[in-house]
Order: sequence, then structure tokens, then C-alpha cells
Amino acid sequence: MPLLLREDDVRRVLTMEDTIPLMEETLRAFSTGGTVQPVRTAVPVQRHGGFVAFMPAYLTVSEAVGAKAVTFFPRNAERGLPTHLAVILLWDSATGALLSLMDGRLITEMRTAAVSAAATNALALPTAPLLAILGAGVQARSHVEALRLVRPLERVRVWSRTVARARTFAEEMSERYGVPVEPCGTAEQAVRDAQVIVTATSSQTPVLEGRWVAPGAHINAVGAPRPDWRELDSALVARCRLFVDSRAGALVEAGDVLLAIREGAITEQHIRGEIGECFAGAVPGRTSDEEITLFKSLGMAVEDVATARWVYQRAQARGTGESISLE
Repeated sequence: MPLLLREDDVRRVLTMEDTIPLMEETLRAFSTGGTVQPVRTAVPVQRHGGFVAFMPAYLTVSEAVGAKAVTFFPRNAERGLPTHLAVILLWDSATGALLSLMDGRLITEMRTAAVSAAATNALALPTAPLLAILGAGVQARSHVEALRLVRPLERVRVWSRTVARARTFAEEMSERYGVPVEPCGTAEQAVRDAQVIVTATSSQTPVLEGRWVAPGAHINAVGAPRPDWRELDSALVARCRLFVDSRAGALVEAGDVLLAIREGAITEQHIRGEIGECFAGAVPGRTSDEEITLFKSLGMAVEDVATARWVYQRAQARGTGESISLE
């Protein structure tokens, strides 16, 4: 019978230490022909400012077949609800039988930050003690957890449009990880001289400008999942050595890239490669200490399915979850 895995079940078996190398392996497979994944289908729910997306994938290298149904409703933050909610289905690749139905919210949270950590490990300077985060929500928290595993963070700065959220974030993260976290009054103040920058906002207009970013910085841009949304201005994108998770996806969905192209700041050739190609050694990553590197993350079904398979196998081994019948 299918195994039902709630969020607490997922939390018991999934760690960030495991997820980072798993995501590197998965994105390497994606960029070298080891997966089948269409660009996701997104349906706007215009009346409520949200989106519903369906994301199927088949990982041929591990015989994992699954799909995530995810909702993104930015206004949920004002209601005290998660902006992203999701469920993941996992099937037997040989028979099509349903193996598991599991919570996808926590998996989305963790795999997104794990991919950024893998990209940071490949592209950031070896010594990168100062992390700046724009945004103070779930992804900001998850990124602190992940990035501290790939770089020896000495300080963190955070900015949010809601000052109280930045202060709460700083207090919580300082206590949890023992790293000084400073809330900043402006985004510019947060990112000045930072070696690693994360943009994790729901903004539809730029919150990070190129003139603020120091040479040698690495940026993980994980917000702006729509073609008409952006977190970065065109001047910054043009300055950067740009990597994406999926070239096909970026040229359909990534407003940070598409709007820079539309404004004439860059062309499609400005994309140096997929991050999986970098992991595979097919495309060089950072080529100098002075250049600014940028990883534009949209999130992909292969990441969800690979993580779901990992969770399912370990839940089975540990007797976690509940067997259910759909008959």
C-alpha cells in the first residue's frame, strides 16, 4: 500500500547534510541526460495573486518517477501561512503503482537551499565569511542552515521590508547557529562587501542593484519565479557570470534573465551554463577572484523527485509513516 509521509515524518529522515550532495548529484544528472523533465505548467490564480504548478520528472539514473503539485501564494505571509504549499507523489517506475504520497513543503524548503549551497560551493570564493540575505522568511532561514555547511560563516546580515521580521530573524538565527546576525535598515547596507548574497523575497521589482555588489561576490537568486518578476536589476545581471538550473526553464520563467534580455542588457548567450554542467566539469565555474557569479534558481521537479525518493527509502527502512489504502 502507498506510504503517507507527513511533514514531521519527512523532517525525521531528511537532513541538510544529506540533501546538499544529493542535489549536486541530481543536477549533474539533469544536465548530462540522466533525467526526463518538461518545463513545469503554472496556472495563475489571478483573483488571489497566486499560482498552482505541476512538476513531473523521471530520473533514469535512479529509476525514480514522481511529480509535485505546488502552490505559491505570496499574500499568505500576511496571514501567517506558508507562501509555498506542496504535495509530492512517487510511483514505481516499472509498474506505475503509487509508492508514496508525501508533504512537499519541507522538501521544497530544504532542496532549494541545498541547491544554493551546492552552487555556492562551486562558485563562491573559498573564503567567504560574510553572508547577506535579502528576505527574512522560510527560505532565508533554510539558506543560513545550508550555507554554513559549505562556507565558514563569521557574520550574517539580513534585510526585509518588514523591519520586525528582520529583527526576529536575526535573533533566532544568532541563537540557533551561534553566528552574529545583524538586521539592516536597507538592502544596500546588507549587501555591501558581502562575499555571498541570497535574494529570497516575493518582490516583483528589483531589490538588489549591481552598483552595490562588490567584485568577487557570489549571488544565489531564488525568488522571482515568474517571467515578469525580478529581484535583480539588469545592470547586475549583465555584470555577472550567470548560471541557471535549467536553460529551458530560465528562458521561459526567469524574469531576472528575461527582463534583462528584453531591456537589451544581455542576450541568451550571457547564460554561461546550467549549474549541473558546472558540477560535471563541462563548463568552468568562477574564472577569477574579481568576477561576480550568479546562480538563478527556479527549482525543478528532478530536485523534488530525487529528494522524495531519498525520503521514501529511509522512511521505509526506519518504519516511519503510515500505510494507506486508496480503494
